Amino acid sequence: MPQHTTPEPFTINVPDTVLADLRERLDRVRWPGEMPESGWDYGANLSYLKELVDYWRTRYDWRAQERQINRWPHFRVNIDGQGIHFIHERGKGPKPLPLIITHGWPGSFYEFMEILGPLTDPAAHGGDPADAFDLVIPSLPGYGFSDPTHERRVNPSRIADWFAVLMRDVLGYTRYGAQ
Repeated sequence: MPQHTTPEPFTINVPDTVLADLRERLDRVRWPGEMPESGWDYGANLSYLKELVDYWRTRYDWRAQERQINRWPHFRVNIDGQGIHFIHERGKGPKPLPLIITHGWPGSFYEFMEILGPLTDPAAHGGDPADAFDLVIPSLPGYGFSDPTHERRVNPSRIADWFAVLMRDVLGYTRYGAQ
């Protein structure tokens, strides 16, 4: 029987020192050379990369993004020694269907931020409340705010087992859909 802890509420709060370190690293980027007029033919376009790094260095507001992300209920749980982060938003409707939505490699729970509202509260988005879902959006081990893995046998099948434990044993769903 898989062992698990009780889910703990979790707030994303990246320390200022980590953000300062990122800015300092971006300030020190050593740019590679680029073949003249190659554009994207041989990899990433250097002028595009420079614009992107400048944006991250001078204009990107991580704290505003963090506030947006933290509007949703985040949790962490330990299943068989693996720390897993997930969002769990209950649907606003007569009988929301539980649905686990997972990202791929590479990816992030963040990919689903725009659908959280419409799927959990369809009436607020012009839909029928009967179409509401309880959403569970985990971060794959090693991604987002889940812990990295420390063993070789972590594969899609093992992760699916952990997520089944999350849905059934941790959250108590006896029936649910998976995306």
